[in-house]
Amino acid sequence: MPTSTSEPAPETAPALAAVKAALIGEARGLGFDAIGIAAPDAVGEAGVRLRRFLADGRHGDMDWLEAKADRRADPRVLWPEVESVIAVGLSYAPDGDPLAVLTQPSRGAISVYAHRRDYHDVLKKRLKRLARWLIAEAGGDVKVFVDTAPVLEKPLAQAAGLGWQGKHTNLVSRQHGSWLFLGAIYSTLALPPDAAHADRCGSCRRCLAVCPTDAFPAPYQLDARRCIAYLTIEHQGHIDASFRPAIGNRVFGCDDCLAVCPWNSFAAAARETALAPRTELTAPRLSDLLALDETGFRRLSAGTPLRRLGRARLMRNALIAAGNSGDASLAPAAEALLTDPSPLVRAMAVWALARLLGAEALAALRARHAPGEADPAVQAEWAA
Repeated sequence: MPTSTSEPAPETAPALAAVKAALIGEARGLGFDAIGIAAPDAVGEAGVRLRRFLADGRHGDMDWLEAKADRRADPRVLWPEVESVIAVGLSYAPDGDPLAVLTQPSRGAISVYAHRRDYHDVLKKRLKRLARWLIAEAGGDVKVFVDTAPVLEKPLAQAAGLGWQGKHTNLVSRQHGSWLFLGAIYSTLALPPDAAHADRCGSCRRCLAVCPTDAFPAPYQLDARRCIAYLTIEHQGHIDASFRPAIGNRVFGCDDCLAVCPWNSFAAAARETALAPRTELTAPRLSDLLALDETGFRRLSAGTPLRRLGRARLMRNALIAAGNSGDASLAPAAEALLTDPSPLVRAMAVWALARLLGAEALAALRARHAPGEADPAVQAEWAA
């Protein structure tokens, strides 16, 4: 949202406290489930941890994290005029066990947040409405962010009292568990800050122990290069063979570390109708995913987080899931993808078939397809 200017903002502490109280009421009226205020310098050591994360190369392909690290580490580098950060949260807590699909190997597991309309659209529209209300009521300038700018949303949300960053590095709320979409408004109003939320993880290590790929080198540390959410969503190329079996049937993201958090027991199912889950994205059949052409993919992913993945990477993930399924009835769909235009898809089709077919059937396919394959990565899969 562009910076906007209005009448001079109220300067006295009582006036700013009144603005904050009214702001909280307005945010609740707009459907936000959590709201708090943080000072722009309240991220503390988060910037140091970010730089260490980057220096260790744990961000993998996510070069955009490194490109503007200085702005992430300090809100005032991003916008020198900011005096307070309004952090908001919108619950997307599932109605039911999000890990139940992992016991259905012929279906694809899609992360809970992606079962629905892209939250960026919903959250940003409401944040803009809240920002316009603030300008009209109290003046000042604002900037609105929903995961689209170099902002450390989770440390700022903790500083604003919405929750704390758990050992899985995600935000945990006492009321909403691990299921909050986050957004922020930077304001030139010096609104009274809330107290930072204390860490309440205690001795619990469930989120660390459940990770299929051991992506947590230590509590509160993540190596994205090992994270299934990163591998299936952010990673652009071939997924290392050593991680493929652990991916199971996860075709977009991974909720394991979020879902096992004990604080989720206090979270009621999300009430936001604009983010209602779509049936076709809740445990879709792998056979249906493998049959998607470009038009089908665009239809399925329209308006959802899946769109940013692109068809080739969704096929890559679905083929890995097919190979892990043990369901030989998926072999014909995988075989049809041996001639896909994308070498990423062809390579994973070979891998899936190697796990679904017997040696004789696989040898026949190799004799038919391998000699004409030009891509080195696909050739390597045939040779494996």
